Amino acid sequence: MNPRRSYFACAVLAVLCWSGCASPPAGPGAQDARILAPTGALRVGVYPGSPSSLIRSGDGEERGVSVDLGKELARRLGVPYRKVEFARVALVLDALKAGEVDFTVTNATPARAAEMNFTAPLVDLELGYLVMPGSKVTQLDDVDRPGVKVGVSQGSTSQGTLARLYKSATLVPAASLPAAAQMLSKGEIDAFATNKAILFEMADTLSGARVLDGRWGLEHLAIAVPKGREDGMPYMRRFADSARNEGLVKRAAERAGLRGTVEAARP
Repeated sequence: MNPRRSYFACAVLAVLCWSGCASPPAGPGAQDARILAPTGALRVGVYPGSPSSLIRSGDGEERGVSVDLGKELARRLGVPYRKVEFARVALVLDALKAGEVDFTVTNATPARAAEMNFTAPLVDLELGYLVMPGSKVTQLDDVDRPGVKVGVSQGSTSQGTLARLYKSATLVPAASLPAAAQMLSKGEIDAFATNKAILFEMADTLSGARVLDGRWGLEHLAIAVPKGREDGMPYMRRFADSARNEGLVKRAAERAGLRGTVEAARP
């Protein structure tokens, strides 16, 4: 064999052998998947009773904006979806801050933005009150008065905000939404305060309960991911934009029966 041809053949063979042993090149989004789902699965933090997070229908089907968007993000990243459930929103956020979950949809506040990364808001929710028949609270002006007890989810934004706003009413933390419903039905609180999506959901299960007209604020629901994953935020922002523009947020909200919404302002 010609020495030059022999050398060329050996060189080609060496390259082919090296290529066969080397890892295949990373596909589109592989780097984003490694950043946003470092365990190899997308861990989605949720809590039951909120259409923005997790709702279970009578047949056990799970719905919610966090659930549906989390599943879609996992599909696009090419990783398994894994639900991580907690009793209340504060525990979801603690897990997110600790890097124990990778994704949730929650109220984007300045205080939370110091501890986690947010996309632009997906949708806004009105904040209001749920009351039972016979409550001394019949309208928003009745709330901040001496002797009025208002329930809030323990560790929630509502608890912190209303503690600053109230001058006379007393806040009563509830360990979970079912606990809050029980407190209302027993007359242990005069009203329960949170976003109207949750309030309407609770009202469906409490005979005679009603959501008061008007609002005391707005929640800005956005996707949240742990700090330290800034390199993945461009992808997350694009995903949030497509979720709004392609109707994914709207369909997730409709599936979960999300009520009390206001269209979020475009950034």
